[in-house]
Amino acid sequence: MTLSRRTLLAAGAAASLVPAGIAAQRRGSNAARFSLGYAPHEGSFASRGGRIEQIAYAADQGFTAWEDNEAATRSFAEQEQMAKALAQRGMTMGVFVASMPKWSKSRPLLGANDGAEREAFLADIRASLDVAKRLNATRMTVVTGFMDPKVPVDIQTARVIDVMRRAGDIVAPSGTAMVMEPLNTRTNHPGVYMQTISQGYAVARGANSPAVKILADLYHEQIQSGNLIPTLDTCWNEIGYIQFGDNPGRNEPSTGEINFASIVKWLKAKRYTGVIGMEHGNSIAGRAGEDRLIAAYREIDAA
Repeated sequence: MTLSRRTLLAAGAAASLVPAGIAAQRRGSNAARFSLGYAPHEGSFASRGGRIEQIAYAADQGFTAWEDNEAATRSFAEQEQMAKALAQRGMTMGVFVASMPKWSKSRPLLGANDGAEREAFLADIRASLDVAKRLNATRMTVVTGFMDPKVPVDIQTARVIDVMRRAGDIVAPSGTAMVMEPLNTRTNHPGVYMQTISQGYAVARGANSPAVKILADLYHEQIQSGNLIPTLDTCWNEIGYIQFGDNPGRNEPSTGEINFASIVKWLKAKRYTGVIGMEHGNSIAGRAGEDRLIAAYREIDAA
């Protein structure tokens, strides 16, 4: 969810001088498309070159989607270039972050007595609609801020529901949906307001808008609550996007404790056709790690 994560993923990778498509052919890559819409991101295939080269390489391996948390911070030209590259390869754009929190300052406080940060959040949402249009994106991530220790939790919940309802009114006419991301407090994000998928479900039901849904990041949910498939099943009508990442380590499937093959089988039974963001790093650096990443997704996709 932060710029540094992408930087860490790309660290130490050397750009290839061989065009991605030619390299894929030489390596004999399996170009069969995955049955679900797994979405790598910049850094997943860092050794293949820059963002556009990585998109081409991902497509050559059979991936049909892409996500970019930082897309809203990129220039218009970069956004349009990425959208063009995805369209040329028949790939779907996943999420970008519509309103980036100030992580080091534990802001915004959307449940605070002062409504200034709620208004700033809504201004970000308005601006994000142009980004979504340029990227042909139908989902954008929002984080519902941090807890305010001075305000009772129930009051904060009411205010978060209210601001998300207002945001839904802004976004709904575009046909796009915001997906609220619950984050774990035990490893990565102490102090955030929304900590579980079930809490997201309550806010989404309260907002009562087709433009307000939940981003089910299974890495965060496993740390905070576990019980993944029953939780997904209970909250399914309000889930608008899914992200994978194993725990511990937040790397590709098969590196931790989550049984992603069972989750994929369940998603297929649900006839899920949305994007699944690969919101994690590679457990091994360089091309060996990239090969392992592809193999891990081939294995769970066969479930």
